[in-house]
Amino acid sequence: MYLKFAWRYFKAKKSTHAINIISWVTAGVIAFSTMCQVLVLSVFNGFEDLVKSLYSNFYADVKVVPAMGKTFILTQSQLNEIHQLPGIKGLSLEVEEKALLQNGDQQTVVLLKGVDSNYNKVSGVPQKMFDGVFNTGTIDHPKLVLGAGIEDAIGVQADRNLFPLTIFLPKKSDHAITNPLSILSEGNATTSGSFAIQQDFDNKYVITNIGFVKQQMNYKVNEYSALEISLTDPGQSESFTKKLQNTLRGKYKVLTKYEQNTSLYNSMRLEKWFIYAVLTLILIIAAFNMVGALTMLVLEKRKDISVLQALGADKSLVKKIFLSEGILLAVTGAGTGIILALIITLLQLKFHLIKLVGNSFLIDYFPVKLVITDFVLVVCTSLIIAFLASWFPAKKASEQMFNLKS
Repeated sequence: MYLKFAWRYFKAKKSTHAINIISWVTAGVIAFSTMCQVLVLSVFNGFEDLVKSLYSNFYADVKVVPAMGKTFILTQSQLNEIHQLPGIKGLSLEVEEKALLQNGDQQTVVLLKGVDSNYNKVSGVPQKMFDGVFNTGTIDHPKLVLGAGIEDAIGVQADRNLFPLTIFLPKKSDHAITNPLSILSEGNATTSGSFAIQQDFDNKYVITNIGFVKQQMNYKVNEYSALEISLTDPGQSESFTKKLQNTLRGKYKVLTKYEQNTSLYNSMRLEKWFIYAVLTLILIIAAFNMVGALTMLVLEKRKDISVLQALGADKSLVKKIFLSEGILLAVTGAGTGIILALIITLLQLKFHLIKLVGNSFLIDYFPVKLVITDFVLVVCTSLIIAFLASWFPAKKASEQMFNLKS
């Protein structure tokens, strides 16, 4: 019953034009706000997927690192135990340390990452070569795979450089240091190629042979910086890390891909929800217009309310009529906004209409991704704000006593 009255009031022409204007302005603001919310959330989803795909090329599904210090000891028997765990696709041992890379007069500080022959099973770097080939050489004849930014910093073309580069690394020593220069090792290596994934990696990392790095740094046979593991089902990384932690039973820290990049993922989510909160403020501003429109509608429909009261309508019915009026206004606005956002998003997915400014991106258009939970969230937000905005004028209407003479 109350929905029928609300619908009649909603579509009927009001005697005062201001009520119509305020009502449609309110619906328009709600439509604009919900459209922006869906679009912004979809763009953030698209960028989040893009960044995750870039980072997943470098980071393994699961990584074992020391709980304290830079290195740990991992024996062959422990590796055999890990190999027996179900769900493992591949594993690779690595040693990582800061190094000084020098090419004549040009030099730069890099993160030198020594990897074994199984590295291509846990990382996507070998598939992201920019120049040359992925070849880390041997312990006696090491080769370097440079990040594209490092390649520029030291002025070489990694796929055609004929002269070896000099690498300075800190040596591990169990004795007191008397000469600071004695703790540095100096080695030479040629380049085989360069990779391009993302600036965080391209400007920082150089990959080479693990045996060469361990030899230069005086590491023990079973001493490593990390163990990287790829899984047949990356979605099971949480349960796998628990099993691996139980298997190792030592001073090791086992990290999922998310835990390796906690700050990145948290900052992306924070930005997403901050923008969503700002756009929600627009809805709250629209709610004030809704309060005004419904209050004026209550005044216009005083005789109708009096007739309903004379026919036995209670306060609850009157309140529901005007609450429903506000909800109908919100549904109209939110529905229009979501339809517009859906059309724009689908057009962007198909035709890439909105371009990114500049040439420093891997793609030249805004990535978008539709997630059903975003639509549900936006609709629920609109309805909750509309309900709260409608409550005050609806309550006032139900508490006032009108008569047919007024």
